Amino acid sequence: MTSVNDLRSSFVDYFARNGHEAVPSSPLVPRNDPTLMFTNAGMVQFKNVFTGVEKRPYSTATTAQKCVRAGGKHNDLDNVGFTARHHTFFEMLGNFSFGDYFKDRAIELAWNLLTKDWGLPKDKLMVTVYQDDDEALELWKKIAGISEDRIVRLGAKSNFWQMGDTGPCGPCSEIFYDHGDKVWGGPPGSAEEDGDRWIEIWNLVFMQYEQQADGSRIALPRPSIDTGMGLERVSAVMQGVHDNYDIDLFKALIASAAAATGARVDGEGNRSLRVIADHLRSMSFLIAEGVLPSNEGRGYVLRRIMRRAMRHATLLGANEPVIHKIVPTLVREMGQAYPELVRGEAMIAETVKLEEGRFLKTLGRGLQILETESAELGEGDILNGATAFKLYDTYGFPLDLTEDALRSRGVKVDQAGFDAAMAQQKADARKSWSGSGEAATDTIWYGLSDKLGPTEFLGYETEIAEGEITALLVGGVEVPVIEAGQDGIVVVNQTPFYGESGGQVGDSGTIKGDGVVATVTDTQKHHGVFAHKVSVTSGSLKVGQALELLVDHERRGSIRSNHSATHLLHEALRLVLGDHVAQKGSMVSPDRLRFDFVHTKPVTPQELAEVEDIANTIVLQNTPVETRLMGVEEAKDSGARALFGEKYGDEVRVVAMGEPTGNGLGWSVELCGGTHVRRTGDIGLVSIVAESAVGAGVRRIEALTGKAARHRGNTNVAIVESAAGLLRSGSHEVLDRIAALQDQLKRSERALSDAKQKIAMGGAAGQAEGPETINGVSFIGRVVDGLQPKDLRGLADQAKKQVGQGIVVIVGRSDDGKAGIVVAVTEELVGKYSAADLVKAGSAALGGQGGGGRADMAQAGGPDGTKADEALAAIRALL
Repeated sequence: MTSVNDLRSSFVDYFARNGHEAVPSSPLVPRNDPTLMFTNAGMVQFKNVFTGVEKRPYSTATTAQKCVRAGGKHNDLDNVGFTARHHTFFEMLGNFSFGDYFKDRAIELAWNLLTKDWGLPKDKLMVTVYQDDDEALELWKKIAGISEDRIVRLGAKSNFWQMGDTGPCGPCSEIFYDHGDKVWGGPPGSAEEDGDRWIEIWNLVFMQYEQQADGSRIALPRPSIDTGMGLERVSAVMQGVHDNYDIDLFKALIASAAAATGARVDGEGNRSLRVIADHLRSMSFLIAEGVLPSNEGRGYVLRRIMRRAMRHATLLGANEPVIHKIVPTLVREMGQAYPELVRGEAMIAETVKLEEGRFLKTLGRGLQILETESAELGEGDILNGATAFKLYDTYGFPLDLTEDALRSRGVKVDQAGFDAAMAQQKADARKSWSGSGEAATDTIWYGLSDKLGPTEFLGYETEIAEGEITALLVGGVEVPVIEAGQDGIVVVNQTPFYGESGGQVGDSGTIKGDGVVATVTDTQKHHGVFAHKVSVTSGSLKVGQALELLVDHERRGSIRSNHSATHLLHEALRLVLGDHVAQKGSMVSPDRLRFDFVHTKPVTPQELAEVEDIANTIVLQNTPVETRLMGVEEAKDSGARALFGEKYGDEVRVVAMGEPTGNGLGWSVELCGGTHVRRTGDIGLVSIVAESAVGAGVRRIEALTGKAARHRGNTNVAIVESAAGLLRSGSHEVLDRIAALQDQLKRSERALSDAKQKIAMGGAAGQAEGPETINGVSFIGRVVDGLQPKDLRGLADQAKKQVGQGIVVIVGRSDDGKAGIVVAVTEELVGKYSAADLVKAGSAALGGQGGGGRADMAQAGGPDGTKADEALAAIRALL
């Protein structure tokens, strides 16, 4: 038997041997096509290559592309579990030529793979061509040797392919396999073509045109090839089974689902097992790419898929979460081909378990209401829309789950009534919110959120994506166009730009479109809507326009490093300072990080060094940074720390870093919606640069990471080495040499001060050596130069010893032309004279405004040192 994994590898290897570049599968969330909800064909990632917008270093390629069809135009959800070949998730094998080869080589490669390498009997194969494509018909006869009676001409509905309303398109040729007369059905084009006997296994699209929005088609720059082969279908053929669900991959998933639910593989619940097996693939791959269940957009489609599978698990008797138990089987079967499953296994399992647990809590009550409201309804009746909306709004039932539960009875749901109830709820919410006192600008964003829904954030997985403009604002007012030279705000349906929240600053970068380039200076988030602040440098932005959005990679990388470092520092601070440490705020920017935390005293240099060392130990572990989705209480019970200022819903992202400790999740585990490094080693280095007080009981540390931390370290080393050179010492001796020089300098300053005081007390030209007598009071007055104000008091104390009982006045002139004055009164004269009063008179003469001190000693100053003698004269006059 040829396994699914063998066939996948065999296909890619075959085309690689024939000169094709083996290109990895692109994500399920399209990065280059904002019009698609999910990647639904192998050519999606090559769309811009086909149109000539993008150039790649190869002209032929082959892929095994993961696809989801569960919403919009391509919606197979309702058929899954009831047919042999419908899936929400499937793999599309394909080979592509971007102007390299065309129909003849494509037919030759396909026919040789099927009949020679894989050995399928030629008489089991039939092909179709577009009704006007005579060239393809003749090539099939010539290259494959197929007789004309096994070539069917079909119209545009079957044999003209296009990805969507616009984009690359062209005639196609399909290859069908005959499962034999034991299966009902006829060949393509016959009255019985809807049967399962003849199954399309490969579609060769001859890409010649690009479909325009106005309905016209233009020729592509170079005719190209796009083929698609369903891996599940061809696996059924190669494994000799008719039903896709009988191939090895699905048999393993179905067996695992049966074990988890207690059902029998061959029992009445087989259809439910099929639904679970199929839906598990969709939900797991979407969650691995960062899509999470929600009530909007892609998250809503995911929730529909998940809850449909969960509903079928309950039909099999499960009354507790079971589907997450099947995830390891899926990872074992498909993880080698798609390593994102291996990396995301924990998050996938926990997200599924969380959603299933929430669903089961409300399922019983919801089904009871549904049963009551629909008890009297029979086949052909309609359940009123208000009831369906109540189930959706209150009990979390997606509309199609209600439809699914009623389908077996032939009861339908009033879609119009459901939509009306939804609209009324939004209107009521808007009225309630408008009266809450929020700013007028917030009213605008609430209205946009209501009208457009939340922006899809793709930035956990990519920094480049395409988005479609859904709104433009200038000066807080919606506008249809923003012209070159204008600043404004751009809203798109999906974006890789992070909107500022949780302490992490918003992203910046560039957006480009048809003839337009704009710089994104900041990104904010309002009620789920991402607002890109832009300056248009050329062209004009228009609502409905498709844009390429490019996040500043280097800036985002620095932000990631700094954000992840805050988590490590938080945990390290708790280890060093104690469990009382709790985050009180943070700021994560590209150039540095700031972290505020509860602590009642300064953090010592030794403690900071220990915190830094612990954080860098985790950096050096270079372990993967794991992100999981959990319930708030479950997350907190696991030890995850909630971040200050964050508002959490029922589900939270849990970020774990470092080798797991007792909780089994990681060394640092926090609730966080920001962007982070892939591995702790990507942080590079953590360097704490400052510690300070923010307020009572709150401290702040600032730190650098990566290049900035390394640059700071290198700069500091260079400074130390330069200092060592000047000091003529080794680098390790610098501190000792500086301490010795400081000690030597202090001794020299003291000696110099002493010398100056001796000189000053020795007298100056025109001044008496000893005390003079004024009005019976012994008096010493001196004018000295070059002494610091702090030295004047010491000089006055010395002079008091000379004056005996009397008054001392010292006026010191500084080099900058200012002056200081000190007045000392001996104890015997304090009752008669006050130093404070005398110093005011001296200060006034110097141009000052008084002074201060005690009755026995006072000091003041003034701006005019040339009036030193006048200051002495003023005090003499008072005496």
